[in-house]
Amino acid sequence: MSGKKKELLSSAMERTSEWISSQEIPSDVTVHVGETSFSLHKFPLVSKCGFIKKLASKSSNDSNITVIKLPDFPGGAEAFELAIKFCYDISFEINTENIAMLRCAAEYLEMTEEHSVENLVETIEVYLNEIILKSLSKSVKVLRKSQDLLPLAERVRLVDRCIDSIAYGVSQESQSNEDIVDWWAEDLAVLRIDIFRRVLVAMIARGFKRYSLGPLLMLYAQKALRGLDIFEKEAKKMEAEQEHEKRLILETIVSLLPRERNSVSVIFLSILLRAAIYLETTVACRLDLEKRMGLQLRQAVIDDLLIPSYSFNGDNTMFDVDTVQRILMNYLEFEVEGNSADFASDIGELMESYLVEIASDKNINLAKFIGFAECIPKQSRVTEDGMYRAIHIYLKTHPNISEMEKKKVCSLMDYQKLSREVYAHAAQNDRLPEILSDSDSPAAATAEETLPHLELSSYKSELSKLNRENQYLKLELIKVKMKFKELEK
Repeated sequence: MSGKKKELLSSAMERTSEWISSQEIPSDVTVHVGETSFSLHKFPLVSKCGFIKKLASKSSNDSNITVIKLPDFPGGAEAFELAIKFCYDISFEINTENIAMLRCAAEYLEMTEEHSVENLVETIEVYLNEIILKSLSKSVKVLRKSQDLLPLAERVRLVDRCIDSIAYGVSQESQSNEDIVDWWAEDLAVLRIDIFRRVLVAMIARGFKRYSLGPLLMLYAQKALRGLDIFEKEAKKMEAEQEHEKRLILETIVSLLPRERNSVSVIFLSILLRAAIYLETTVACRLDLEKRMGLQLRQAVIDDLLIPSYSFNGDNTMFDVDTVQRILMNYLEFEVEGNSADFASDIGELMESYLVEIASDKNINLAKFIGFAECIPKQSRVTEDGMYRAIHIYLKTHPNISEMEKKKVCSLMDYQKLSREVYAHAAQNDRLPEILSDSDSPAAATAEETLPHLELSSYKSELSKLNRENQYLKLELIKVKMKFKELEK
């Protein structure tokens, strides 16, 4: 609570105490709510508060003043003072700011019809049903206030009823308003993650399209995950409790993502995946994000794939190559299942660009570099210029590899698919092993030009089929390796 609000509250309580003292009847009960004390009279309290009545009757204090302590009163001294005003018939305004704590205070004090007609519980319920729950904006505000009053707010079904009201109001607005991220979205984004999840589930049950949840989840993630150093390799700078809280938030957000492709951007998926690796979420959470990125890989740019290898994972490479390789394999699996014979050339260019980035890392070993390069479909590479550039950089960064290892790296590219300029550079590149020949020149006649047309068509068809089978087998192998790693953990 701010200093100004405390000052105003203290002033209001003082006026209430002065009014009570002015009644010329000495107080006979003192109530301590936290650090605040109230000098009151038993009669107006016990006539409306069943809880106070029971405590007063059990009091064994021999003095004329009964002392009651309420250390965990819902809403604190502010809520108790309003309830006292009701007991003394002092007028005050019921509004969205105080109705949640008033309802919980009334429940705590047992201010029901059993003790007095038109008691505080009944008065609040009428206002809730007639004013609050018929308004989307008011329901959102009261739900936010209810978060600080758990579990009592749950017991009086304040949370449930506000959630249902919000779900109904949002479903109605979404039918007439194309702007999904409306004013209420900003308010929902500050809810606790468990309450936020319940609101979204209720919205879907009321007819809100799951596909439209994307912008809401992006807004919530932007606020809740702010401050994570997901773009750096340094050690974590947060307490274990805070990390656990953010991990729970992230896993919940991922579980709520719409299943439809393109419901969220690949940039957002990339940020979530970085955060998932950084926060060490469940394997299922990370694999889900990798699959989603694979399905939208054609929308990605190189920056979306440059996921750092975090130092706390024990990996000393610059980038998380294994994760990007699984993303690529998810894309290939989708293409294979769709019986697509031709993989997009933009994917080949993207992956060759990624290969160039990781080639400059002196800590990446030969097996990992070759393993990733082999996953890039040959039919997605219009030329081998990108592959040559990556190999050239790798050999330059790793000058101490053997001649045999150089040949393994160079076997990744087809020299006949190099452009004339790049081929000329390769012919003079002393880092390459002596394996170029005249027949490798792009100017030389290719086998395709000498084959009859029908034979060539059959050859292409068979080659395409073998390539698909090869990609599928690589995908299955990676899955087996992933499961093996999980078992090891």
